[in-house]
Amino acid sequence: MDPEIQKMREVILVYLDRSGGLQKFVHDCKKYNDSKQSYAVYRFIISINPSDIAELDATLGNHILHNPLQAAQIFQSVCFVAIKTLSLIEQLQTEAQISVLLKPTHLPPLPSYVLSLSAYPFNYTSPRFYMSEGIVIAMGTVTKYTQGARFLCTEETCPFSEGFRCIRVHCPGATESATVRTDFVCSLCSSPLQEDMKFRVLGDKQIVEMIDAKILNALKGYSIDKSHFRIQAFTLFLRDELANKMTIGNHYRIIGIPACVQNGLQATACIEVTSVQLYKPNGPSFVSDNFKYLLSLTSSSCWRFTAILANIFASQVVPPGTYNTLKLAILLSLVQTCEKENADYLDLLIMTSDTLVIDRLLNYSLCLLPRGIRHPPSSDIFPSVSKDKHGSASIQACSAVLAKGGICYIGDLSSYKKDKLELLQSVLESRTTTVFIPGKKYGEEADQQVTVSVQTNFWSFVDVDSSSKKHIQKENFIIGQMDVSLIPFNLVDGFGLLIYSEFPSCRLSSPVVHHILKKAIYPEAMLYKVSQQFRTQDYEEFILFARNLQVELSSEAESLIQGYYLASRRVRRDSIHGSTLSASALKILISLAKAHAKLSLRQTVLEEDAVIAVLLLESSLTLKHGTSALCVAPNPVFPFDLSDEDSLQQRDIYLMQCHHQLLKFIAAYSPGIHINTNEE
Repeated sequence: MDPEIQKMREVILVYLDRSGGLQKFVHDCKKYNDSKQSYAVYRFIISINPSDIAELDATLGNHILHNPLQAAQIFQSVCFVAIKTLSLIEQLQTEAQISVLLKPTHLPPLPSYVLSLSAYPFNYTSPRFYMSEGIVIAMGTVTKYTQGARFLCTEETCPFSEGFRCIRVHCPGATESATVRTDFVCSLCSSPLQEDMKFRVLGDKQIVEMIDAKILNALKGYSIDKSHFRIQAFTLFLRDELANKMTIGNHYRIIGIPACVQNGLQATACIEVTSVQLYKPNGPSFVSDNFKYLLSLTSSSCWRFTAILANIFASQVVPPGTYNTLKLAILLSLVQTCEKENADYLDLLIMTSDTLVIDRLLNYSLCLLPRGIRHPPSSDIFPSVSKDKHGSASIQACSAVLAKGGICYIGDLSSYKKDKLELLQSVLESRTTTVFIPGKKYGEEADQQVTVSVQTNFWSFVDVDSSSKKHIQKENFIIGQMDVSLIPFNLVDGFGLLIYSEFPSCRLSSPVVHHILKKAIYPEAMLYKVSQQFRTQDYEEFILFARNLQVELSSEAESLIQGYYLASRRVRRDSIHGSTLSASALKILISLAKAHAKLSLRQTVLEEDAVIAVLLLESSLTLKHGTSALCVAPNPVFPFDLSDEDSLQQRDIYLMQCHHQLLKFIAAYSPGIHINTNEE
């Protein structure tokens, strides 16, 4: 025996003993032994810490990292000797029956161990461990594959005609035909081999398509980053315990062995995955000094900081002081993005005549998030099913799933057909969508239904001018109500906020016209000083920091929200349908209040946050249903321009009056709610 291999065997035994791997191995053997059943293959998973192995023996550490298939054979021989010496599995006959899968806990943080899915050339020829990361864009259903099989020689006098001498086990990157075929011959006498079917061992297999996270930049529709890069999806094989460990749309780090699978005349580069880890990038732990200074200057009021944020936001696209209500709503929606199951979503639907300006503003805004996706009209918003390269069913991640934890901007809502709008309404209500997989079409025995979670905020707009030409407007409008009859009312109600942009196209404000003309002539120019003081990057960092804040409702804010909700349900009702206020209105109110607290960089939701939430929602309800007894102004959050400190003071006084008016409204229509009122 080679003395180097013998030394590596000894080191393996020492490592397994020290790391607890030997104890786990004995426990796994006990389960096989207790079953009293003979298996063709006994499969063992051994976790490997490359750093610890390298400290014990550098040669073995190098062997595991760079020749994992050969290293697994050395582990196989150690396991066989241990089983026979300790009599762990009575049924085991030959070393060939043992299958060892090495799973490294991590790889050295060096460039040579990183496999980039966007770099060229893609190094799939080295069968060693690599680390890679990307986003899952397609997932197949779980199917079966052959882990191992027993073959017997057809020549009766041959020693290989009995026992467990001819065992074939799946290797990384190998196809099914490499494990099970009818043309294998005996290595001893060259007679044909025949499989003993009752000893075939099956396992679970799932095919996944993963792509580099850079794809998100390409799907934004507009990006500040002008660099060019190559994008290509690659196939991952998840086997056995790793099947269903990935979720479509999520970002993962994987460790695996690349391989090249031959499928007819085509060769497919793939990765045989050994470990999967969900990747969650850390957000910034700070905001820029300019934002900190602005926060300190406005500390005397709970409303001023967010008012100035909205006023100067997106000065690269629209002039400061324009579209303030819409910009505030956009900022609130941006900070209410996360990947939790029961997140506080905040969807926006904008009624406008200025589709070009609004489109530019929304495009610019969604680029501030890592997961801001502009939906291309030619593709599906929600997951669909198609055949993969192997003819099996594959669920394709579409815009809404790729925008997980971010924004999915779907453009003009009136351009979609009825069936798409009905599906969108269903998703807005349940935050899930169901994909139906017909069994016959994809070679499966039974039909399947897969439920996919949709965790994103939706943005859309409706062109008021085009919608008015497509249908006859109703005449019996309530004061303040807007004609949204082109879109199904339940769908309009599904969006958290309905906003009407302030400037109709027929009378665009002079600053907007000047801004558009200057930008057309000087596209890279900074037209305003605030654009230099509060850069796009500063807003990116600010939003990522603010959205990670954990906020709690104060009892005062909670009472105000509940009081308004109950009072509105009593006020907004008719004799036929009952209350016109949807059950989701309370969730929207809480989401708005929490978002305003986050935008103010606070961890407690105050009454002042609840006041802004109520005014925004009441304005939205007025557009949908008409005015109520609360009777807010057409633009209640920004009733006049913010030009100096006096205008900010004037706005504070106005919002205090709104707060007082809201308390009176609650006292009149929801008398059971107790709210503390402080007379000033």
